[in-house]
Amino acid sequence: MIILAATPIGNLGDASRRLIEALQSAETIAAEDTRTAIQLMRALGVDNRPRLVALHEHNEAVRAVELVEQARDADILVLSDAGMPAVSDPGYQLVRAAVEAGVTVTALPGPSAVVTALALSGLPTDRFTFEGFLPRKGRVSALAPLAQEPRTMVFFESPHRIGDALVDLATVFGADRPAAVCRELTKLHEEVARGTLTELAAHFADGARGEIAVVVQGAPARVADLESAVAEVLALAADGARLKDAAGEVAAATGLGRRDLYEAALRRR
Repeated sequence: MIILAATPIGNLGDASRRLIEALQSAETIAAEDTRTAIQLMRALGVDNRPRLVALHEHNEAVRAVELVEQARDADILVLSDAGMPAVSDPGYQLVRAAVEAGVTVTALPGPSAVVTALALSGLPTDRFTFEGFLPRKGRVSALAPLAQEPRTMVFFESPHRIGDALVDLATVFGADRPAAVCRELTKLHEEVARGTLTELAAHFADGARGEIAVVVQGAPARVADLESAVAEVLALAADGARLKDAAGEVAAATGLGRRDLYEAALRRR
């Protein structure tokens, strides 16, 4: 089978017993960076010497086919540099190839920068979306479709771009939108800075050190009258959405009742 193994995002003490046992017994490890995998095993006191295969964004499409065939006869342990493989790291194409080939995929759960940042942010956690790394160029236009996203959003950003990124987030989402910048999670110099996007942009104007996750509160529900909201529901339905789904989407965005919108849309039809 294919075994996706979560590795510590900073503190080695977060390595699970299952991870250590898997590293000790693995015959083949597919790693985002084989050097990092070797360092991890040494740090955890693992003396196993498995066959190491590089699996990264530049070779995953080709390497996935080879690994899936090998996994028919033997287990393949998959590691990213930190956190869970396939979540903003190599692994997704391998999982898809395994699923299509009927090869079993399982996971050794563990640390995740996404949910750790979300939990520490102090922002709503009941519904959220992970948007990965912010683009280097065209950031404002890329963020524009998320301006009315009602769920809490989690982004990754590099330390030398964090100041400019926060300025662009404030431009698109509004200067007063609550957010949190989570830096060096689980490490010695862990920092969670909370405030408005404008306040955080000022705080990190000169950049920062370490790995960073940015958590941004979702857009507040729009205040809308029933007539215009029903028109929006019908427009979504005309584009192919089921009427109930359209009513639910508009209800989430406006704060109006889903059932009220659905029934009003039925009458209007």
